[in-house]
Amino acid sequence: MVIFTIMSNFFDTIAAIATPIGFGGIGIIRVSGSFALSISEKIFEKKIIPNKINHGWIIYKNKKIDEAVVLYFKSPNSFTGEDVVEFQTHGSPVVIKEILEIILNEGARYAQKGEFTKRAFLNRKMDLTEAEAVLELINAKSAKSASKSALNLSGALSSMISELRNTLIQILAKITASIDFPEDVAEVSHLEIINALVPVKEKIEEVLKNASAHNILREGIKIAIIGRPNVGKSSLFNALLGLKRAIVTEIEGTTRDIITETFEIDGICATLVDTAGIRENENADMVEKIGIEQAKNAALDADIVLMLYDGAKGITPFDEEIFSKIKNKKRIFVAAKSDISNKTYAGSVSISSKTGENIELLKEKIKECLTDINIDANEFTTNQRQQESLKNALLAIENALFAAKENELIDLISIDIKSALVSLGEICGEVVNDEILDSIFDKFCIGK
Repeated sequence: MVIFTIMSNFFDTIAAIATPIGFGGIGIIRVSGSFALSISEKIFEKKIIPNKINHGWIIYKNKKIDEAVVLYFKSPNSFTGEDVVEFQTHGSPVVIKEILEIILNEGARYAQKGEFTKRAFLNRKMDLTEAEAVLELINAKSAKSASKSALNLSGALSSMISELRNTLIQILAKITASIDFPEDVAEVSHLEIINALVPVKEKIEEVLKNASAHNILREGIKIAIIGRPNVGKSSLFNALLGLKRAIVTEIEGTTRDIITETFEIDGICATLVDTAGIRENENADMVEKIGIEQAKNAALDADIVLMLYDGAKGITPFDEEIFSKIKNKKRIFVAAKSDISNKTYAGSVSISSKTGENIELLKEKIKECLTDINIDANEFTTNQRQQESLKNALLAIENALFAAKENELIDLISIDIKSALVSLGEICGEVVNDEILDSIFDKFCIGK
């Protein structure tokens, strides 16, 4: 059972531009709702046939606007489950906006963020995990993240949740029947309840065990390069990226602001952060002081910190002072400038950004910091909302198991089982309210 309140304007016909704003070869305007076809035929020179490629001119007030391809998906065989018409025009921002304004003038309403996907959910074309997967697929930061999101979109997470709910529904049905019809149905034993709940508990624990990996796969990791001025932070930044992104000079304090760039490492999106050199300089200007403060904050915010020092000089007392402030982080000590020094240091990776020596070894060390992150443990991923619901379901099941082991009344145990069902139902949208829907679809772009 789906619990939500239908928006008063849910059955309005909506329209929006579905392609990014800007110049391109093609632009798409999407129209969805009961009047999508009638509005579209007012401005198209031909009768629009469903499931066919309709080619012709968009004409408004006897003026030819643009030549277009029009696709009509008749309800319920469309993305939203409603009548949907898509205009594929030339990709001029001016023309696309003009056509959208014409459609709005003819009776459509401008779509809200994610409203097309929200309608697909409300019309049972997809469940909530699949709707969220659409957004995650669009925002995927790596090929592996996109692959996992596609599996969610195909129903991998939904299938797992459905199996868990079916197990709980079956045992709850037996309990309810034995309570309502005690003369006809034998009372369910506590052992039967335990045997039904334990596999559900173990599966939820397995998924939650990999929650941090799911979050990192979706959001990526941050790697900050920290050190004194002129030890080679910007050079290392460029070497890891394989491009000249940061300015490198012999002048101390060249980098005065945070510079970030992304690259992929072992299927995970990594944001590399080049920071200003940290030093105590009473004569430093305001800009440099801000840069130093940002460098300290970047280290605190990072998942992995590269502690860089001059390999020709070794770790100085000031290096030690800087590094000692970086606590509770995964740290890799890096000795720079190995091309001008033959020194090696235990526990450090000696690299040369100039020659590329040991840059690949450093990348391997970064990968080793991720060995506790098993992104392939499940074929699906979970987001923080789903993880919170799983935690609530797990707590309810643990309470039910404790009560069953204590041989408490089964009607009391059924209350916790029902609570677990509600929490699992929130994940796929079987139980949902407007507040949850708004929080999800507000993250979408307009036109999706």
